[in-house]
Amino acid sequence: MDDSSPTARALLCLAVLQERPGITADELGRRLGVSGRAARRYVAILREADIPVESATGPYGGYRIGRGTRPAPMLFTRDEAVGLVMAVLDGHHAAGDSTDPVGSALGKLLRSLPEPVARQAEAMRRTAAAVPDRGAARPSAETAGALVHACGESRRVRISYRTEAGSAWELEVDPWAVVVRHGRWYLLCWSHRAEERRAYRVDRVGAVVLLEQRFTPPTDLDAVADLEAHLAVGWEHATEVVVDGPLDVVGRCLPRTLGRLEALGPSTCRLLGSTSNPWWYAGQLAGQLAELSAAYRIVGGPELREAATVLARRMQAAVGEEPLSP
Repeated sequence: MDDSSPTARALLCLAVLQERPGITADELGRRLGVSGRAARRYVAILREADIPVESATGPYGGYRIGRGTRPAPMLFTRDEAVGLVMAVLDGHHAAGDSTDPVGSALGKLLRSLPEPVARQAEAMRRTAAAVPDRGAARPSAETAGALVHACGESRRVRISYRTEAGSAWELEVDPWAVVVRHGRWYLLCWSHRAEERRAYRVDRVGAVVLLEQRFTPPTDLDAVADLEAHLAVGWEHATEVVVDGPLDVVGRCLPRTLGRLEALGPSTCRLLGSTSNPWWYAGQLAGQLAELSAAYRIVGGPELREAATVLARRMQAAVGEEPLSP
């Protein structure tokens, strides 16, 4: 293509704007070998082609490409873009750091997405666990992308869902946020079936149907805190643990997924929760409270007490000590 033709100059103009956001008309003209007035005409050509070129006046103004422009020659679909974000979050610890090369590249990708999708994908990046869990089940990019889109548009969806036990049903939900915690992907939402907020595993979601009804998310929504609080309640095995430590200190150590802390005194607090896996819960208690060197007593939950007893015997055997008496 002749680089002196209007089409070629307009494409060169687009390349310069992508490379140098904030460039002035005069500087753009120098890069193109034309006058500043001619450079403005090429910007107008790009706008006529529905390329969102933004401009700002003043000493720090200039031209830049707005959101929603797909970088050539990589034409991402929404599912492809969200799938790439998921892959980066799963495999790279510093994906949220804009100074890291991978974090910087991910930021460029997010800036190429339309605003609603970019906003939810950025929320994924901020709330992803720092250490990926290789054993966690991964949702499909198509499912995650559909839910992210619904969150961004504040649109109700109908989803099919299956439980760990194999039961399946359909339900309508208002999707508030998709949150990544410790390698698992959750949909935090309002369930119209239960008439309560719920957190559903995204890898267990099947079909996603976008509905016409719109909703307003809670104004005080803290997606991560709400998810962790939700995951600590409603399981089949109740737990109660007394910890020898002040509430504020213990609260910084124990994740909210283990339950709710309340003060019993200035130097003692109680953890109330529930779990479907007493062995996991016992291991979490031992590991988290070891950082504080805090003594604790399991006063509620026979399943948890049994799991903790077996774990203690194994730890004693590992260092060659006599096991606890029954």
